[in-house]
Amino acid sequence: WPDAPSQPTPRPPMALSLASPLACGLAAPAMVRPAVQTRHVMMSAADGMEGISHETGMKTWDPLGLADLGSPATLAFFRHAELKHCRVAMAAFVGWLVAVSGVHFPGLCSFSEGVSFEDISKLTPLEQWAAVPALGKAQILLAIGIIEHNSEWKIKPHYMAAGGKPGDLKGLKSFWDPAGLTSKMSAAKLERQRLSELKNGRAAMIGIISVLIAHNVPGSIPLPINFPAGPSLILPFQ
Repeated sequence: WPDAPSQPTPRPPMALSLASPLACGLAAPAMVRPAVQTRHVMMSAADGMEGISHETGMKTWDPLGLADLGSPATLAFFRHAELKHCRVAMAAFVGWLVAVSGVHFPGLCSFSEGVSFEDISKLTPLEQWAAVPALGKAQILLAIGIIEHNSEWKIKPHYMAAGGKPGDLKGLKSFWDPAGLTSKMSAAKLERQRLSELKNGRAAMIGIISVLIAHNVPGSIPLPINFPAGPSLILPFQ
């Protein structure tokens, strides 16, 4: 019998794919591994500090990067200033509400000048300050200065030093808490109260600015509140 015609042996597809470029004098393409991109997350110096809550999405809200402008002492100064502004704004907003409500102390504000609290209560809030006699204004400013002096020089360690705590007024003894309410609170309760103070203070800063604007620019606040038109913002400093 004649030999059967030989059949060419088929090559595997992979061998063909590799042999073709080699036969043409070309190098086989190398396997390229996709590059892994590493994302660097910038940490803020304020991360983990009190004040982070639902209003900020449980994250630090510092779009301008103010917390990273200086050292930890600088950040402690910023936090202490924020707490002081919060407390002043809360007192100012409550004072504004009292001023517009007509509530007042009985008797005279100044015996020498014959100015009564009732007479002052009939004025707008900024006019009430202007109507206080100069000696009364000096007493108010002196009391503020004494509190500020004690918070800066009498409380050790200082809030900008190691171990200090911004906003701590324990050096004023019972002045800041005469009823001793905080001494009966647990650590968790105190933490919640500190957060509440920050949140209420921030709201009060917005509130007092709002009433000052509405007081001086009628119609600037789109709320059905009858803000009386009064003197400009510079009146207390004249």
